[in-house]
This record gives sequence, C-alpha cells and structure tokens, in this order.
Amino acid sequence: MKLTFPSPEFDQAVADVCHGRMDDDQAYSLNQLLRRDSNARDEYLFRTALHARLTSDSDLFTDPLADSEKDFCDTEYMGRTGGHLPDSGGGSSWKWKGAWVVALTVITGLLLVLFSDDELREPGVQPVEINEATTVAVAMLDRTVEARWDDLNEIPQLGDPLDPGKLRLESGLVQILFYSGARVVIEGPAEFELVGSDAMLLRAGRLTAEVTPQATGFHVSTPHANLKEFGHAVTSGDAEPEGLSADFSVNLGTAFGLDVAAAATELHVFEGRVEMESIDSGSFRELEKGKAAAVEDAPEPRPIFMDAWKFASLFELHQRSLAAETSRYERWRESGERLNEDTSLLVRLDFENQTVDGWRLRNACRRGALMSGGTIIGCQWTGGRWPGKQALAFQSVNDRVRLSVPGEYDSLTLALWARVQGLDRRINSLFMSDGFAPGTIHWSIRNDGVMGLTLIGQGPGNFVLATTPSVLPLDRIGRWVHLAVVVEGPGGRIVQYVNGVPVADQSHRIAPPYTIGESELGNWNAEGFPGSDPFLIRNFSGAMDEFCLFGRALEGGEIRELYRRGKPQSEPMAGR
Repeated sequence: MKLTFPSPEFDQAVADVCHGRMDDDQAYSLNQLLRRDSNARDEYLFRTALHARLTSDSDLFTDPLADSEKDFCDTEYMGRTGGHLPDSGGGSSWKWKGAWVVALTVITGLLLVLFSDDELREPGVQPVEINEATTVAVAMLDRTVEARWDDLNEIPQLGDPLDPGKLRLESGLVQILFYSGARVVIEGPAEFELVGSDAMLLRAGRLTAEVTPQATGFHVSTPHANLKEFGHAVTSGDAEPEGLSADFSVNLGTAFGLDVAAAATELHVFEGRVEMESIDSGSFRELEKGKAAAVEDAPEPRPIFMDAWKFASLFELHQRSLAAETSRYERWRESGERLNEDTSLLVRLDFENQTVDGWRLRNACRRGALMSGGTIIGCQWTGGRWPGKQALAFQSVNDRVRLSVPGEYDSLTLALWARVQGLDRRINSLFMSDGFAPGTIHWSIRNDGVMGLTLIGQGPGNFVLATTPSVLPLDRIGRWVHLAVVVEGPGGRIVQYVNGVPVADQSHRIAPPYTIGESELGNWNAEGFPGSDPFLIRNFSGAMDEFCLFGRALEGGEIRELYRRGKPQSEPMAGR
C-alpha cells in the first residue's frame, strides 16, 4: 500500500490514527509519506491536533474522572453508586487532559517523521516495546556497620541501587555488591567512585574485593595504579573432574586487598591473580596468591610483604553485621512487649505467635484475648527482617490473612513491615475491608509505586481517595520497608508514611465512625457484589512480618518510633 497526498486514502489513514484503528500496513505507508512530504506532515499535525482538542471538550464527554484517579478507584463500586468521585476539581482535569492529548498527538506525529530508514518496520513486523522502566545503577549497598557518610544530598540507604558517582565514607564499614558479581568491602575514612558494574576508583582508604568467576575482569583504579583481576584458572593438569574431557579450565575467582594513601598504593592478593600497572611508568607486575606489591615513587611496582592482618577489620564485616542484627532483633522483641500494653492497639501480628496447627496467627497485644488474630490462607513461611525472624510470603492469588475486627472508631492507624517483591497488579492490596460498607477502608499500592487509601462514606458515590507520590518505584522494591497510614476523623486528615517519614497529608470529609469488620491482609474479598460478578484480583506479592492496627490516630513521633525500633539494620548516617 502506497499513500499519496492529498488523497482519500490519506484522509482515511489520519482518521484511523485518531480513532486507534491503524494497522501495520497503514502505519508503514503513512510513515514513509510523512518523511518525504512536508505538506502532508503539516496537514497530519493540524488534523490530529484538532481531533485532540474536540475530544477534550467536557460538553461532548460526560465522564469527568481523570485516569490517574480511576486507577485507584473501585470501578465496580462506582458503577453501582453513581460513578464519580466527590468534589475533585471538576473541569480543570479536562483542560489538563486536553493539553496532554494534544501534546501526545504532536509528539506521535513528529516521531513518525524522525525515524530513520533502518528504524522503519516492515508491514506485519511487530514493534519492539521500548517504553519500559530503566536504571543506570551499577551496584547496590548490601550491608553496613556503623557507617557514617560525608554530608551528601541523599545518604545511601541499605538495599539502595547505586548509580555511577563519587562517595565519601567518613567511618564504619560498607559492603557493595556490583552487578557484575564483584563484592567490595570498604572501610572509612575512604573516598571512592563507582564507574561501572565492573569498575571503580579508590582515591583513598582501604578495601577488600572478592571477584567471582562471573565478574572476571573487574578492575580498580587508584591515583597511582590500575589493577585488573584475572582469577585463578584450574586446568586439567591440576585436577580432572569425572565426566569432563582433559581440555577444560575453571575460574575460581580472586580476592585481594587495597590500601591507598597519599604517597602509595598497596595491593595484597589473597586468592587468584591480579595485574598491577603503574600509572606513571606504565610498567606492571602480575601478582598471585600470597604476594603483595606497592606503587609509589619507584618506576615500577615493588614487592612487599603480604599482610592479611592489615585488613582484619574488613573481614569482620559479616560477623559484626550479624551481631548487630541479632541485637536489634532482641530489642524489637522487648519494645514489642511494651507496645502490646497500649490499650488503643486492636491487633498486632508479629508473625511469631502462630498456633500449634500453624495456620493461625495469635493477636499478640493486650486485646488479644478479646479480639482474634488472623487465619493464614495459602501463604508460606519465609525469613523476616532478621536471621531467625519469621515472615509470611504472599505469592499467589490465593494467599491472604483473614481478620475480623469488630467495633466503630473515630480514628484509625495501620502500620506494617513489608518486603515488596513485585507490583504485579494494577492495584496491589496491603490491607482491605471486605466490600464497600460505609466507614471501611482499602489500603493498597498501585503498580507505579503510588500508595493509596480509599475511605468509604455513607451514600452513593461518597468516598475519598488519598494518594502519595511514587514511594516504591521499581528500582526500590525488594527490601524491607515500613508503611503506615493515619485516618483521623475529628481533624479530617489522612497522613501516609514511608519509613517513619510523612509522604502525603490530605484532608477528607468522610465523618466517623469507621469500621474494619471482615478484612484481609495482602488480598481482598469483594463482598457485597451479586453472586454472578467476578472478584477483582489484587493480591500482594512479597512478604510481611509485622502488622499493627490502632483504634486512634498516632502522632508523627509515634510512627517514627515504630520505624526506629523495627529497622533491620542501623541506617547509614550523614557525617555532619
């Protein structure tokens, strides 16, 4: 199919673009035409912009709900109760929608024009999806012991992905895992720079590096030398495992230590083989296990005594980190005993007080004798925030913890420790009351990392949706995080927290009392729909190892204390 301009075929192609009916042949032909004919381009942009402007006219379209708001709303509930949010700004959302559609249409047209010949896809060939999340990170911060960083705009936290850039560690120990497979332990004071997934620069300080076979070629630069590891190759002359031919080689990896001072760089090789090159002279020396060398004023690296004890404190990171975690675990247990005495605490699941049969969780707080705990459905036990701490893994659409919380309350606070493994659904449940009874709540995370609390009021269409910015983007999931939300009735506020820090504060007009009733942790039962309706799938993907529900509004300081007492490790701090 070949398009010309002007022609009825061109008119039809533009109409199909506007109405989403374009096929592969049309797209290819229109792309070719717009690239070679400026008049066709001008007409295309005019028509698509006009179409976008007309579709943004609120007089022509009656649904005023913005897409971003729809994402968190229970569409079945809206369909049965009038289908719109309470006062949310009205027509202004349509103005923004119109501007967005126009901009998108113009950009689409320009993209069609700017593709080069080798980027044009032939008819029938499916396009490659490129609108995906990306990251420039090259490593992650895996462990710390009493780490104190120089005053930075953003202090690296445990589990954070690390982008290329400079860092200064004033004191303590940190362990960094490079995406190539290398593991580096750095002791402060140290100044270093992450260059790539297989390279770094150590300007000052000490480190030990363990380079796995998958990370062979990992290299470190210093002001005096360049170092590149080559592993330790075991050949058939060393040993011949059964079932392998005589011609094979297995890389066992490399381990070494570096000490960089103002005048010299010292390299100590513990395993494998490392090449050390002098930056000034270009001369180099290959060092094997048990050897060491220094680069200073001399024209080439000179041999020195290999001293593993010089790096003893770095070798202790793992043991010291485990000891710190065990200590924090015990302090959390002690603080939990005190927390259980709070008379406003309705439910506290610590995921340690399971019944003998293993499928029920005891309510650990003082009210536990009056208010039942939870029933485990489908979940599997896994490791929690500390070694020896239990957690529940939510992995399938069946997994959930059923609760029943009677009573009416003027305010509520929910808090939990969770490790989000994936945001698989458009809406991923944290804690939700069944159905849509007046006064109930739905607490969840959207698939773009936005946290939301829906509070249901009396009467059709009467509910409020409180959302946060994106607090769990894709490159931040997979680590333990403390989430909390406060629903204050008398003050009419909903405040949401991440790791003890408020991330959203919104007013609302849903008057108490509030109820929980039958509810689920990590899933949702859409009770109240006719029997023929399907249930919405909103199961959580990840793990939880503590959940608290209070019948009052906790203050910000109390939320911070819950987070502080439950942190898996002491967090890195700023030095100033």
